Amino acid sequence: MLIANPKASSTTRQVRDLLIRAFGGHIEVDLAETGHRGHAIELAERAAREGYDVLIALGGDGTVNEAVNGLMAVPGTAETRPALAILPGGNANVFGRALGLPNDPMRSLAAVLGALRTGHTRTIGLGHVTTAQEERYYTFTVGVGLDAEVVKAVEEARSKGSGKASNALYVRCALRQFFTATNRSRPALEARANGRVARGLFLAFVSNTSPYTYLGPRPILPSPRASLGAGLDLFAIRTLRAVPVLAALAQMFVPAAAGPRGRHIVELHSAEKLSLTAFRPIAMQVDGEYVGEREHMEFRSVPAALRVVI
Repeated sequence: MLIANPKASSTTRQVRDLLIRAFGGHIEVDLAETGHRGHAIELAERAAREGYDVLIALGGDGTVNEAVNGLMAVPGTAETRPALAILPGGNANVFGRALGLPNDPMRSLAAVLGALRTGHTRTIGLGHVTTAQEERYYTFTVGVGLDAEVVKAVEEARSKGSGKASNALYVRCALRQFFTATNRSRPALEARANGRVARGLFLAFVSNTSPYTYLGPRPILPSPRASLGAGLDLFAIRTLRAVPVLAALAQMFVPAAAGPRGRHIVELHSAEKLSLTAFRPIAMQVDGEYVGEREHMEFRSVPAALRVVI
């Protein structure tokens, strides 16, 4: 089954038709287009229950996340669920690029076709977050605080006609949110993991892999040791003063570094479980999609959860 999001940044009907023709000589493909938020979850769950061999997600990180959650809704193992293939069709395409795919559906096609012909897959772990409102699997990161506020601002700007989710739009929204909107004086978060407690946090990323995201071609690396084959990594910061934040951000652009360091930074590598508690409702995003304000979040690592075609 090929699930296509017609609203994804790089996904036109012409691209979808070209992909279907490219697959046509090699495998039988059923096309299913998403019509609303959450639709890819329903389609992926159907694919798993009906015994499809492979689920191909054509779209951005939101489409991929929904496809993953649909597959994981069906009891089983990585071996019994359909394998997941990704054709990046959004703006950032963080998870696809973390797997080594080009940032374009047509350029990724050759790699996916080659893996399908040989039956080559890679088994990966996922993150899982539970709140009072939902349970959700994720592929690369959950952001809590300023990061999620920026995602919300971008989504609101797009709904008002600002076009696609470009890097320029993210930068504008991030600067506006940081300097004029977010609460930079009162931290709201505490983190707990492995018997340790870190209080007075302004924002946190809980990563299942690295990078956290991209700014154009540049990866942003708050937790560069995070891996699809390990547990979850935490990055958090105790200040939103401009100088320490800029210093941490600068370190996130250095691929060879071990990640941001400093007295304001809290980090943890490869945790099986951890929790975040907010003392007031705080914004949360999952794989780049804003989900609302939350007060308590429980995270766990889910090893060997899915096979990806790569």
